Amino acid sequence: MKYIEVTMKAQPCNETITDVLAALTADIGFESFVPSEEGMQAYIPKALFDEEALKNVLTDFPIPNVCLSYTLTEPEDKDWNEEWEKNFFQPIVIDNRCVIHSTFHTDYPKAEYDIVINPQMAFGTGHHETTSSILAELLDADLKNKSVLDMGCGTSILAILASMRGANPVTAIDIDDWCVNNSRDNIALNHINNIHVELGDASLLKGRKPFDVIIANINRNILLADMPAYTACMHPGSELYMSGFYIEDIPAIQEKAESLGMEFVHYREKKRWVAVKFIKRI
Repeated sequence: MKYIEVTMKAQPCNETITDVLAALTADIGFESFVPSEEGMQAYIPKALFDEEALKNVLTDFPIPNVCLSYTLTEPEDKDWNEEWEKNFFQPIVIDNRCVIHSTFHTDYPKAEYDIVINPQMAFGTGHHETTSSILAELLDADLKNKSVLDMGCGTSILAILASMRGANPVTAIDIDDWCVNNSRDNIALNHINNIHVELGDASLLKGRKPFDVIIANINRNILLADMPAYTACMHPGSELYMSGFYIEDIPAIQEKAESLGMEFVHYREKKRWVAVKFIKRI
């Protein structure tokens, strides 16, 4: 089958932007995505490619102040699943305790926690520094019988690990219906039955019972805007794990969190990306 390769560049570029970009282009027929430092490559069968639809996606991109551009090529015919396995989505091991792999992997390390992720979209596989850092935080956390919320769940890899580590119940929320559907597929692949997935944003949290643990791997601006909604459904002692921003963004994140009664615990860094932990004290 003939494919079109579209190289998309985003300024600025982060995991949230490329997640949304991949989800929106999936809605117009794109089938696979490979991230890069500047954006991503996306692939679509030539017969399905509609350049006008692509232009509309980029023009109407829902995240403000993002500059998007693209170039087109027609690569040679390939076995695209084989390309995924060979060139990008290799199994990943987090802290020697959690292995993440796809359904097409047959040779992967054994670990205490084994997570299967459908690789329809590269993001949320655990390879990005923000995702792997939050996964490491969850491996260190006491989640037994605790209620967990995964905001901006994407593939729900974080919710899945939380459930495997004893969290119950688990709620996963995302603004994109593609992510919601992909989350449900991944949850079924891992034979988990205590994760409830919802379509929407932080407005869904109004009036909720407090969560013991909240995870939010999104981006700096959304976190700053939505933290009041998070803290409104936390009790004293609840934990908040956030990622999706750089180390230089910590002061702004910390200032906002502390103004809402949160206490900074620590952060971990990978290539300037950070994950932070807070505890609600009041």
